[in-house]
Amino acid sequence: MSRIGKMPIAVPAGVTVEIAENNKVTVTGPKGTLERVLPAEMKISKNDAGEVVVERPNDLKKMKSLHGLTRTLIHNMVVGVTEGYVKKLEINGVGYRAQKQGNKLVLSLGYSHPVEMIDPEGIEVTLDPKIANLIYVSGIDKEKVGQYAAEIRDKRRPEPYKGKGIKYVDETIIRKVGKAGKK
Repeated sequence: MSRIGKMPIAVPAGVTVEIAENNKVTVTGPKGTLERVLPAEMKISKNDAGEVVVERPNDLKKMKSLHGLTRTLIHNMVVGVTEGYVKKLEINGVGYRAQKQGNKLVLSLGYSHPVEMIDPEGIEVTLDPKIANLIYVSGIDKEKVGQYAAEIRDKRRPEPYKGKGIKYVDETIIRKVGKAGKK
């Protein structure tokens, strides 16, 4: 049995979970509403305690995989509408900086031109006022937050020699030693 899939999802106060036909799950909470169509093979229901339970029809490998995935997706939706998700990015490098202009993030990353990125719908990008090199990507959809943070990081990935570039705050860059000079 899937250890993750069989765990019930606790629904906190102020959050409503609606399960429509074809496994269309709508989660509404204080931060907003998320909607997702989940695999039709899974049986999603609410139990007497108000928890959401996911069950699988049989023990085929595909069903076992979908069981844990479906449960995790619903759990991520519940956490998103209650707490939200935040990814922190750090810019390292001389002259590398970020600015906000309305809903645009303007990055100066050592290229001949500034890199402009428009915030996707439902995602908020903020800069730390005290530490100028921190970018916070926040929103209620975990998938969108992670994807947009990855797109920002892709504009200038951290390099292993000096560590310059955009990296996640909790990411460690494995440093390399430069080439040795003549003696």
